[in-house]
Amino acid sequence: MALSAKLELRQGQQLVMTPQLQQAIRLLQLSNLELTEFVDSELERNPLLERDDNANAKTADEPIVERTEESATDDRWLDLREPVNDHTGGLDVDFGNVFQEPGTGEPGSGATSAATSGLSWANVSQRMHNGGDGDNDLEDFVANQISLRDHLSSQLPLTVSDPVERLIGQHLIDLVDEAGYIPENLEALAQRLGAPLELVESVLGKLQTFDPPGIFARSLAECLALQLKDQNRYDPLMAQLLAHLDLLASRNIPALKRAIGIDMDELADMIREIKRLNPKPGLKFGSVQLQPVVPDVIVRAASDGGWHVELNSDTLPRVLVNRTYYTRIAKSAANERDKGYIFDCLQTANWLVKSLDQRARTILKVAEQIVRQQDSFFMYGVQYLRPLNLKVIADAISMHESTVSRVTSNKYIATPRGIFELKYFFTSAIASAADGEAHSSEAVRHRIKQLIDAESAGDVLSDDQLVDRLKGEGIEIARRTVAKYREAMRIPSSVQRRRDKKLVERLGDFA
Repeated sequence: MALSAKLELRQGQQLVMTPQLQQAIRLLQLSNLELTEFVDSELERNPLLERDDNANAKTADEPIVERTEESATDDRWLDLREPVNDHTGGLDVDFGNVFQEPGTGEPGSGATSAATSGLSWANVSQRMHNGGDGDNDLEDFVANQISLRDHLSSQLPLTVSDPVERLIGQHLIDLVDEAGYIPENLEALAQRLGAPLELVESVLGKLQTFDPPGIFARSLAECLALQLKDQNRYDPLMAQLLAHLDLLASRNIPALKRAIGIDMDELADMIREIKRLNPKPGLKFGSVQLQPVVPDVIVRAASDGGWHVELNSDTLPRVLVNRTYYTRIAKSAANERDKGYIFDCLQTANWLVKSLDQRARTILKVAEQIVRQQDSFFMYGVQYLRPLNLKVIADAISMHESTVSRVTSNKYIATPRGIFELKYFFTSAIASAADGEAHSSEAVRHRIKQLIDAESAGDVLSDDQLVDRLKGEGIEIARRTVAKYREAMRIPSSVQRRRDKKLVERLGDFA
């Protein structure tokens, strides 16, 4: 067969992912912390970008996002169903010098307030009276919480005087975890320090007398034993009980009675005493700083009975393009390479401002639609949560499902009922037994938990009985689904629950 060359003309359609579009998509799925880090890096890299720290906050009556003529025609910037045709040349949209702040407003009741323990308002007043200008951070007046390591280190010189023992003691302090425990293998520690094992154990014995009681334990049994010794309540019977904690954890009371050799009343008293101890004594110190969840969207009840949805402006980076500086350095560019670099910086800065603006609009649009779809949840609670999927939201706002998925990833919404991840509102559907409206799987899980919480020792519901109860309420569900939901909520089987409830009745407040 002879080969020949020929010219053909074909027409096709494809999506071209430019670097700018890839960046916009990536910005959409970033969390607020990741977005802040990205913008900070761009501010360091691009000389034409500036942080807009003096942006004026909008009032509650103003629109959340002000639409310009250009941006109003660009709502489908990430709609992957539309082909992208023009990717060359400069941007056809001029956003000006200022990135409009997408929204403000005071945090709603779902927002987490800052802790103010240890705050002296007298000191605040004195500082303000002495010429303070009001710019001081509130954290300047808050007492620092002492860490567990600092608390233990302050007791070391008061108890241990020998320099060698102090060195070993400080090393043991460094090994204490946040709960107050240390590793069990002291032999490896002694070998690493080049000290006799007997000396390390002797120092450990002194450290175990430190406050709080139970610190420097190598196991739960030893932690509880140290606290009982501090209360002068450690005796042979308690030692036997601590030696059989596995039986207590499994609620095997008959075997525990036989192992210790006491009657039920005495065992009940001992269990109540164990329950009053602290299994993790180190957690009451500020050794771990927890980062609260910062919501991206805030929902508040409106005066007309609806819901007011706004972006949390505290999480939105505000940047602007310094065009005055661009004009000055563009005129002084010495060669084409410098001119190209300056133009690229302008292109990147404009695209970042546009991407941030569109990101804010898209998040707000998705959040508003979620609130509209789940209005009953916000009004009445989780039992009224409706089944919802990405396609419903995507069709309602004329965007692709993948865009909605990116928007709802790592984004949180503060509501009068608490702070939730946006993905929380997307749940699968459970069919109705009477051909009615389907039920949300999350609402069904909540109902299962309600039924189990209302049980008594004489009326514990099996999974089959839970299925019958739910069918009586119009929820068509299989037994294996009930078992799956129950196990996901870490609720034990009906046999274990019946045993636990009878144990509670026999031992009083022990659970």
